[in-house]
Amino acid sequence: MRHILALDVGTTTVRCHVLNESVETLSTATKKVELLYPKFAHVEIDPDQLWNTILRVLKTAVQESKVDVYSIASVGISTQRGSFICWNYETGKNYHKFITWKDLRADSLVKEWNSSLTMKSLRMGSHILYTFSRNKRFLAGSVFKLMNTQMTLRLMWALDHVPGLKEAAENGKAVFGGIDSWILYKLTGKHISDVSSASATGLFDPFTMSWANWAINLFKIPSTMFPEVIDSAGNFGNIPKEIFGVEIPITCCMADQAASLFGSGCFDVGDLKITMGTGTFLNVNTGSEPHASVAGLYPLVAWKIGSELVYMAEGASNDTGSIIEWAKCSGMIKNPEETVYLAESVRDSDGVFFIPAFSGLQAPINDQTATAGFLGLKPTSTKAHMVRAILESLVFRIVLLYETLRSEIRQNYTTIRVDGGVSQNDFVLQLLADLTGLLVERAVSSEMSILGITILSGLQSGIWNDKKELYNLRQIKTIFKPNETRKNEYQSVINQWKRAVERFKNWY
Repeated sequence: MRHILALDVGTTTVRCHVLNESVETLSTATKKVELLYPKFAHVEIDPDQLWNTILRVLKTAVQESKVDVYSIASVGISTQRGSFICWNYETGKNYHKFITWKDLRADSLVKEWNSSLTMKSLRMGSHILYTFSRNKRFLAGSVFKLMNTQMTLRLMWALDHVPGLKEAAENGKAVFGGIDSWILYKLTGKHISDVSSASATGLFDPFTMSWANWAINLFKIPSTMFPEVIDSAGNFGNIPKEIFGVEIPITCCMADQAASLFGSGCFDVGDLKITMGTGTFLNVNTGSEPHASVAGLYPLVAWKIGSELVYMAEGASNDTGSIIEWAKCSGMIKNPEETVYLAESVRDSDGVFFIPAFSGLQAPINDQTATAGFLGLKPTSTKAHMVRAILESLVFRIVLLYETLRSEIRQNYTTIRVDGGVSQNDFVLQLLADLTGLLVERAVSSEMSILGITILSGLQSGIWNDKKELYNLRQIKTIFKPNETRKNEYQSVINQWKRAVERFKNWY
C-alpha cells in the first residue's frame, strides 16, 4: 500500500493529511496561522513562525498515521494565493514578513493608478485594439483594474519602502514569490511557481502564458525577481532527507482554488464549483481558452499537465467564513452550527438586511470602499433575524456572481459542487439551490483542495493511471434540490437587499 502526503497552507490554517490509495485519510494534523496586524490596514504572517508550523504539521501527520515513511510515494502542496514575500536567493534571508492578500497598505496606490491617465490610456487602447482584432486579451485589457488582492502594487510598495530591497532586486539578489514559491524554495532550493499560482498574482498574463512584460515595465519591477513558471504536476524536487529520514518527491503544487476545482472533478467545460471558506470563490472550467470578463470575473489558469492546459474563470466574495467567525467573536453565536437553528427558528429576517463587506464588495459590484453592516433593524428584530440576514447575505452574494457567470459564459449549468467550512451549513446550501435553480452537491469531504492535490500527485506517482479513475474518488454526501416556489418568494427580498447594498457602497 502506497501513501500520499497532502499539505494545504491556507489563510487561517495549515493542514496535512496522510492518505492511502483509496483516498482514505489515515491522519490529519492542523495548526492555526497567526495573522499579524502591526499597523492599520497591514496584515502579515511571520515567515519563521509559518515555516515552523509547516514542519510541525508535516511531522505530526506522518507520526500519527503510523505509516512507514518509505511507503509515501509523493507529496502534493496547495497554498493560498495573493500573499507574497521577498528574500535573498543566495542566503534565503527574508527582507520582510509575508504581506497577505488581506493587506490594504497599497490601497492609495490602487486608487491612484486606477484613476491615472496611464491606466485610462491602457484601457482605451485595449478597447480600440479589441474593436479591430476581436482578440479577447484586449477585451480583458479594456476593463482592467488593479485590485488590492493582487500582488502588483503591494510588491511595488515593498520595493519603495522596505530598506535594501530595491537595491538587492536591481542587483539580481532579491527574489519574490507567493507562499507556494517560498515553500518550494525552502524545501528544494528552487525558485519556481506553478501556472495556477502564478496566474493569481496579477503579474502573469494567462493569454500569453508568461509574466506580463507590460506590467513589469510599467511598474518598474526587476524581471530577475520572478520565479520560473512550470506545470502544476511534475518534478518539483524532493522533501529533504533531514525532515523524515528519507527523500520524498514533490509531484504536485497548485493554488488552492485550482486544486479545489480539480478535486471536485470539474474536468469538463462548464463544470462549476463554489468554495465557501474564509471567502467565497466561484470557479468554472472554461476549457482551453481564458475568459475575458467585463464584470470582474477573473481569468486564471486552472492547471497545466504536460500538453493539457485548462483555464477557469473566478468570481469572489472575500468575506464568508470571516463573517461567521465575527458573529462568534462578537458573542452573537456560540458556534457556527448554531446558525442553522437560529435561521430556521424564524420565518424570515423581518426586513433586516446584512451587507457582507468587511473587505469591500467584489464582482460584479467591484467597490472596495463599501462597508459591512445591518440595515432595517427595528424593535421586533431578534438575534435570530440578524443571524438569518447574515446567512441570506452570503447566498445573495453568490447569486450575484452566478448571474454574472450566466450572462458572460453561456453554458448549460445543472449542478454546483460545494466545499469549504461554510458548505456544512444546510440553511445556506438549501437557499443556494432554491435561488439558483441548480442541484447543490456536498461531498463527504469538505476539503477539496486536499483531495485535488492528492489525486493529482497520485496520478504523477503512478498510483492511478488516468482521470477516469478519479470520478469515483469524490463521494457525494448530500444533494440539495431547488424549490421553485421559494425562489419566487425570495425575489422581493433579494431586490430589497440590492437596495440595501447601494446604501453601503462608497463608504471609505
